[in-house]
Amino acid sequence: MIEIETVAEGLEFPEGPVALADGSVLVVEMARQALSRVLPDGRVEVVAELGGGPNGAAIGPDGACYVVNNGGALTFPEGWKEAGKLGLPEHYEGGYIQRVDLSTGAVTKLYDACDGKPLNAPNDLVLDRTGGMWFTCFGFSDGESRRLGGIYYAKADGSGITRWRSEQISPNGIGLSPDETRLYWVDSMLQRMWSLAIEAPGVVAPEVGHNSGDVLTNLPGLQWFDSLAVEAGGKVAAATLFNGGISVVDPGDMSVEHVPVPDPITTNIAFGGPDMRTAWITGSATGTLFKCRWPRPGLRLNFQQI
Repeated sequence: MIEIETVAEGLEFPEGPVALADGSVLVVEMARQALSRVLPDGRVEVVAELGGGPNGAAIGPDGACYVVNNGGALTFPEGWKEAGKLGLPEHYEGGYIQRVDLSTGAVTKLYDACDGKPLNAPNDLVLDRTGGMWFTCFGFSDGESRRLGGIYYAKADGSGITRWRSEQISPNGIGLSPDETRLYWVDSMLQRMWSLAIEAPGVVAPEVGHNSGDVLTNLPGLQWFDSLAVEAGGKVAAATLFNGGISVVDPGDMSVEHVPVPDPITTNIAFGGPDMRTAWITGSATGTLFKCRWPRPGLRLNFQQI
């Protein structure tokens, strides 16, 4: 049985944990609109004020932190924790990709559109070996109609962005196989995990009809996929909402193992430590950063400071 330890509490809807070499962990706090650092003793320091709704983070080739920001697609009305539901803004324009200088806290906006269309709630990202980033846009609902999401690839220097999959319902977590020949992403509302062959860095086959890729699994019942991390052996560990935990999917036999976490809105997992078996998990309903020893090593991310 995996023992879950509480590292920090009082976070304002934490997401996107990034394990650093000094034992601290970066998280975005969506409700606080900030990038924060959780120190090993549990203290929390704000690194940068981001605005909007920061949803995910990753270290880039220049040592900066890259953040996918949904642009305020969700609000946090009084009593949202008790109600178990977030609110919607009166007006929404779109989200953006930000670069944060960790030494100064300076924030630069890299992208807010693709092909003249706004980014509908950027949600999660992963950087490949070349320093480019794959990221998802979750889409946006005003309560009556929905802007659809998509799968994108962008250069970290702000020089180019491509939409590879459009008309996605609610893409969320995204990751790469250890050899970077497969792209994985999950769709929250569909409760589906996708896999897609990568033909070259930043390049996948064009979409044909509604065939976005290969379906690895569809979860039963009510358990929305959220963000994910890949294990060194190739299994995909994805946080799941409402049933509170991490669902580990084996792309080989498509089996699913569920690891419970004491938060119904478990949003993310990241690996770190000398042997990559320290798992950092965000519980967004309780505002908690958890820590545990994972049974297998996680995949070391490109540019990860370990």
